[in-house]
Formats: sequence, structure tokens, C-alpha cells
Amino acid sequence: MTRDRAALAAYCQSYALWSDAIQAIQKYGPLIKSPNGYPQVSPYLAVANKQAEIMIRIASEFGFTPASRSRIATG
Repeated sequence: MTRDRAALAAYCQSYALWSDAIQAIQKYGPLIKSPNGYPQVSPYLAVANKQAEIMIRIASEFGFTPASRSRIATG
């Protein structure tokens, strides 16, 4: 039970970070200007992508995805 709580807490934390990063991307865009004035990929994009990966991995453990639900056996 404790491990379930920890995994769910990790999912919630990843969701919060992902949501914040998405809001920043929507506000500032996926590209930002470097100190030299050249366009570069926003660091928020890397955060959003990493947190999405974590959420998908945890979601499959809890049966939150269609593919993981199909593997659940009921008695």
C-alpha cells in the first residue's frame, strides 16, 4: 500500500511539473532567444517531455492506459 502511495504521489508531482512547463511553453513559446540572440529550444519543453514520459510509465503500472488495461486479469 505504501508503495502505491509513493507511485501515485510521483505521478501527481510529475503532472504538476508537466502542467507548469506546458503553461510556460504556451506563454513563452517552444523557442526562446539565447543570450546571444539566437533561437533555441525552450528548457520547458525538455521538462514537459520528461514528465510526460514519467507519467506514461507510472500510468501503465496503475492501468491508466488502454494497453495496460487490456493486460489486467480479473477473477
